[in-house]
Amino acid sequence: MRAKIHLEGALKQALEGFGWSWPDKAVIEPPKDSSFGDMSANVAMMLAKEAKKAPRAVAEDIKAALANDPLIEKIEIAGPGFLNFTFAPAFWRETVGVILDQGEAYGSSTMGNGTKVQVEYVSANPTGPLHIGHGRGAALGDSLTRILEKAGYEVEAEYYINDAGRQMLILGGSILYRARQVAGQNPAEPEDYYKGEYITDIARDLMAERPDLLDLPEAEATEVCKVYGKDIILEGIKEDLAAFHVRHDVWFSEKSLVDDGKVDETFADLTASGMGYAADGAFWFKSTTLGDDKDRVLRKSNGDTTYFASDIAYHDNKFKRGFDLVIDIWGADHHGYVPRMMAACEALGKPGGLSVILVNLVNLLRDGQPIAMSTRAGQFETLKDVVDEVGSDAARFMFLSRKSDSKLDFDLELVKQKTMDNPVYYVQYGHARIRSLDRKAEEAGVKAATVGPESLALLDTEWDMEMLKLLDQYPDYVEAAAKAQSPHLISMYLQELASTLHRYYTNCHVLSAEPEVASARLMLLDCVAGVVAGGLGLLGVNAPESM
Repeated sequence: MRAKIHLEGALKQALEGFGWSWPDKAVIEPPKDSSFGDMSANVAMMLAKEAKKAPRAVAEDIKAALANDPLIEKIEIAGPGFLNFTFAPAFWRETVGVILDQGEAYGSSTMGNGTKVQVEYVSANPTGPLHIGHGRGAALGDSLTRILEKAGYEVEAEYYINDAGRQMLILGGSILYRARQVAGQNPAEPEDYYKGEYITDIARDLMAERPDLLDLPEAEATEVCKVYGKDIILEGIKEDLAAFHVRHDVWFSEKSLVDDGKVDETFADLTASGMGYAADGAFWFKSTTLGDDKDRVLRKSNGDTTYFASDIAYHDNKFKRGFDLVIDIWGADHHGYVPRMMAACEALGKPGGLSVILVNLVNLLRDGQPIAMSTRAGQFETLKDVVDEVGSDAARFMFLSRKSDSKLDFDLELVKQKTMDNPVYYVQYGHARIRSLDRKAEEAGVKAATVGPESLALLDTEWDMEMLKLLDQYPDYVEAAAKAQSPHLISMYLQELASTLHRYYTNCHVLSAEPEVASARLMLLDCVAGVVAGGLGLLGVNAPESM
């Protein structure tokens, strides 16, 4: 981050001196091969036409203009005109002061500029406990919320409660069926119902509260079961998410959209914009004008609204609440629905206002053997079971260790191992190891140095430089994760930082070094610990003081 900022400023000043403008397609980034230096820029090639010179000649001019920059040690021209820059060790050592001065704020940026973002995630039907697939979406949404806030966005996290529609009627019918069994009756098995043991537990508790349940008319009894079951299950979902350290600022009811007239309001908006029309007794969304193969019905001729109607009304409501961007996190099986929802947002006057992140399947394993999961059949490993067994930290880190649209193998036994093969242990151990070293240093009477020319100059090995350069990249990773909406980039960075840390221990003695060197290295390692803790915090994972 600092390297890019410094270099961009120096280059712009040099170009101004030549009377050249900054090219729109100029790129400054670390070269793929570190032997080429710390940063590479294509600016000379982008300027060739304006400068009326060959790219390499432009590069030579720029190189000469930056020759006296005390923070740049070497400038080389490669290929057709790439400029490769190697920064002086003094530049990298300044990173220590920046980190210690900013503390927990290190890595923050103003990239988001206060843009209002809503992240909606999990949003599982309140028809059963959360399973491990929901857990992956929960970890992703919560971590993304943290990262976006770190990058300067104003973020609100929301859970959409699907408390209307067919699934809720099935829930009510399932509970009523089990209530009749609890009462000793022999009811006919429904064609479609939830079979989990939790349904029987809910039915038994409801019967204790409403002994008159089975005397009620069928429709009324089903409604009582539906409302009671929804409330009980939703409370359990909230408890499971709290134990998983997941935050939701708003719990939004689908039913409220209909009750508050929001669906009709959206239909009126679509009609006014020419994107909605009545035909054959139904109400239609004119989606063919936006590339769909056919128009989509929103209200059927019998008066029932479709799922799509509720979804359009919900997103209309989101935008009317003032969000500049809404991010939906869906299961990968909904991929075909994305273009349709994008078209709906365009019809609502918000093209580009929706971002959809797809979350792929989690293959739950135990010692390499798959565990079958099916909510309707009642055969599943709940999120609560997984968190109780392996802990919230391990589960969250594993969920966030790969890009969300990639399939993930989650082996319960692997993540419980306290070995370097376990990525969450590998990273957390790095933090705990530094804190253990701090305690030993205190016992030995050795203190971390304060930032100054003398102490920083003692960070003079290749291992110090490697560590400092990686610490400087942390703000870049935060911004990249926010921009790509991909928390796994933070997980990747932390694993690289932990690897660099363990390599540092192997090559650089700390407490056994000369006192001044030991103090300087403790100062550097305190920076590492702060960055590890900050990065883990963005993933919703603890940074332990000891392990």
